Amino acid sequence: MSNTINIEIGGRTLSIELGKVGKQADGSALVRYGDTIMLVTATCKKEVSGEKNFLPLIVDYRENTYAAGKIPGGFFKREGKPSEREILVARLIDRPIRPLFPEGYFQDTQVVALLLSADLENEPDTLGIIGASAALYFSEIPFTTPLGAVKVGLVDDQFIINPKASQLENSVLNMVVAGNEDGICMIEAGALEVEEEKVLEGLLLAQEEIKKIVQAQKELFNQLNIQKLPVQAKVPDPEKVRKIEEEIREELLQAIQIKQKKASEKAADEILNRLLAAIPKENTEEISQTKEIFYNLQKKLVRELILNEGRRADGRAFNELRPISIEVGLLPRTHGSALFTRGETQSLATVTLGTFEDVQRLDGLGEEAEKRFMLHYNFPPFCVGEVSFMRAPGRREIGHGALAEKGILPAIPDEETFPYTIRIVSDILESNGSSSMATVCGGVLALMDAGVPLKMVVAGIATGLVKEGDRYAILTDIAGLEDHYGDMDFKVTGSEKGITAIQLDLKLPYLTPQILREALWQSREARLQVLEKMKAVLPEPRPELSPYAPRIIILFINPEKVADVIGPAGKMIKKIVAQTNAKIDIEETGKVTIASSDMESAEKAKQMIREITAEVELGQVYTGKVVRLEEYGAFVEILPNIVGLLHISEVAPYRVRSIKDEISLGQTLTVKVIDIDEENNRIRLSKKALEETSPRRPGEGGERRSHGHSHDRRPHGFSHSRPRGDRNRF
Repeated sequence: MSNTINIEIGGRTLSIELGKVGKQADGSALVRYGDTIMLVTATCKKEVSGEKNFLPLIVDYRENTYAAGKIPGGFFKREGKPSEREILVARLIDRPIRPLFPEGYFQDTQVVALLLSADLENEPDTLGIIGASAALYFSEIPFTTPLGAVKVGLVDDQFIINPKASQLENSVLNMVVAGNEDGICMIEAGALEVEEEKVLEGLLLAQEEIKKIVQAQKELFNQLNIQKLPVQAKVPDPEKVRKIEEEIREELLQAIQIKQKKASEKAADEILNRLLAAIPKENTEEISQTKEIFYNLQKKLVRELILNEGRRADGRAFNELRPISIEVGLLPRTHGSALFTRGETQSLATVTLGTFEDVQRLDGLGEEAEKRFMLHYNFPPFCVGEVSFMRAPGRREIGHGALAEKGILPAIPDEETFPYTIRIVSDILESNGSSSMATVCGGVLALMDAGVPLKMVVAGIATGLVKEGDRYAILTDIAGLEDHYGDMDFKVTGSEKGITAIQLDLKLPYLTPQILREALWQSREARLQVLEKMKAVLPEPRPELSPYAPRIIILFINPEKVADVIGPAGKMIKKIVAQTNAKIDIEETGKVTIASSDMESAEKAKQMIREITAEVELGQVYTGKVVRLEEYGAFVEILPNIVGLLHISEVAPYRVRSIKDEISLGQTLTVKVIDIDEENNRIRLSKKALEETSPRRPGEGGERRSHGHSHDRRPHGFSHSRPRGDRNRF
């Protein structure tokens, strides 16, 4: 028998139907908001397979194209491996639920979210979090803290809960917030320089809506008789814990405080290996227990240093940054490059500028779109001193790249200002925490080195937290050990003016508003310091592009002339491309984009297009070729495919007996337009009426070169993809 929850959120009904479909799973929830419907299931193995001391949780999200009435593209016409968007939504669902499983629960667990219907207005990502909470909470899986999630927009300084896709186009904030009854446990946001206090205001508003969703789940749960699987956390032998702690405490404390990561890890490994050497190899249970005791002690010492002694393992103050070094322009053949090093985390960022042919085409549930700014993050095994296969980007790399891209996006100039496709690649060469934030800083510096006219300079910082009861410490620029043994990873990117992206992940059930406020302001202080160091190296974007970057010119022609430029079967445009080696994109609106490896070829293509599309003007002087002779005059092609009549009476100031006495076929003449008969499409020319003025070509409309550095801001811009318009590319 199914049970249904209905709640009013954001002026629409959120419906959660339990147990209607997917009944063989341990829990299932059919979540509906508008005409967007998602099925979320939760299943677990009843026995722990093998020795585990971690939660083997798998979260999968799939967008079925039938949900939007589409058939998948490609040869096979069916859904394949998960797209980047599906991976990002799966991570969004995973992050708030993972810390809420009980300690000692090590059973294989899988959450599957399937998008069944999409109205393309009510976005499905928050439904996945709510559905996962309901599927887990109303099952025998020992998940006892229900969650809620909402999206927050900000339009005209007014907050909107769960804004529709059309409203998000005008919003300066796109923030997903998840939490429970007590507080917030996950944030994923993109913003256009929104101030910290405004973000906090939005978080508090979201928390009130989240409480409604949580309370509705609790009310139904209390009416049902759901038995949860028992969980018994293995507790190490207290005597063994005491002995090991007495033996290695001081030595391990010294190892933790070694500032170099490699040396610190080596010293700690030597201590652990000494403990394990005393245990027979066949005694796997004791080996496992010894490792657990060792890592628990390491965690305890790191946290005690912070909370009891007021200092971090590497000796820094709580609000102190690691040393920063910056080098730009180090790779001569790239279009832009930067090496950003913060402590023992290092990002090599490169920028490549491409043309309209290089945009990424997105075939999602909506109409096909194009994306002209991309950031790709790579995390090779050597950056942490490990050995493994170099495979395709994993979920972590995709997630980190998406966050950095979101943080930099508001700084990217509009296509009208800078008509290039932009790709940043961040190769992490060394990692000891906060590599995604190093990617933001390195990426922005590489853009400036490439001469991209940024709207603002952006930096990123990761803030951590150690909390025991009422005592807590907020840590600026967390290193790997603090990330691993701390309670929070709070990444914030932004400019001097405000925030551009946020990502909050917790190992605690929730955060209080007070800690959130302190973390936001401490993050801002650190961000301003980083921005100061970045600007000291490169105060503003370089005035010129790399000599190896393509050159782009934009023209605007009369839309009625588009067919003339293309020509029959593309004959005319193919001729231009063949003669100039330029790439040309023509839109039906009359916008013409010319791209070439050198400016000379681009200018040549521009001139050829201007000649084709030029309008004949009365009184204007033209130079053309005689294409036909008749007894009554000569026909002169004054512009491509535009021919006028030079009557015999207009050839000279004296009487001409025969046209052939004065003019020959193929001769080049300079003539003046003396009459235009638009009704009959006739043009009359005169040679005798010429005044002694130097001839000039008529204007052809506006043009813009690629290195204009306008800093006009777009009123909105979370989506850095746009629908594909009608266009012709050659």
